[in-house]
Amino acid sequence: MLIFAIDDERPLLNEAQLAIAEAVPEAEIMLFLSAEEALRAIKSRKLFPTLVFCDVEMPGLSGLEFAVELKIVSPDTRVVFVTAYAKYAVDAFKTRAHGYILKPLRPDLVKTELSYLPPALMQNRDKLTVRCFGYFEVFWQGEPVRFERRQTKELFAFLIDRRGASCTAEDIGAALWGDGGGAKNTKQRIRNLINDLKTTLKTIGMGDVLLRQGSRIAIRPDCVNCDYYRMLAGDMDAVNCFRGEYMTDYSWAELTAGTLFFRNTGKNK
Repeated sequence: MLIFAIDDERPLLNEAQLAIAEAVPEAEIMLFLSAEEALRAIKSRKLFPTLVFCDVEMPGLSGLEFAVELKIVSPDTRVVFVTAYAKYAVDAFKTRAHGYILKPLRPDLVKTELSYLPPALMQNRDKLTVRCFGYFEVFWQGEPVRFERRQTKELFAFLIDRRGASCTAEDIGAALWGDGGGAKNTKQRIRNLINDLKTTLKTIGMGDVLLRQGSRIAIRPDCVNCDYYRMLAGDMDAVNCFRGEYMTDYSWAELTAGTLFFRNTGKNK
């Protein structure tokens, strides 16, 4: 497990390191005196921490600003703010921070934060990260996956929505174009999209995500780390991230969006 600690004061940073090391002896700990330095390590060195303990008030990029940038490049990383000031708590949770601790950081507090981490984050660092809430996005090791065609990405979104259920050309055609996929030219378009999707995934070494069953195609749900799937599994962090928006890029996703909305509101009554 990789854990970052960020604080512009060296004594407090060293103190955080000792607390983390005592709580998680097997963890790899990286220390940063600025949020910019930590962000560069993620972007250029492809270091994706499971957890970040971060000060809020720092010169340059603040902890709050860092958390926003971090969600773009490493959406699965959890941020716990460690600060001397309680006044930042509301703003911190607006950035969907995972926790908020008043200094000093202690080993028992580190263990408490680790106990909140869902198993998916401990085990799935080499899986595709799929974000369904809001606009549909796919990430590999913190970087957005580049789809050559807009509809190749939509095809992958549709397969994610099906949660491993196999799809025929008719299913895909009905969703993407509303024509049932029966026409000869439509079937060829679908074959082209499937081949393009296979190439895209193989390029990043994730070709096994797709499963072909004769003329049917599906995805392997266990090969992706998806907020939608985690929500269905009862992960409260995923549940809290849902704001009623699901794959807003695609009209065919409205049925699932409605189902999730009523499921979520029903639980909150």
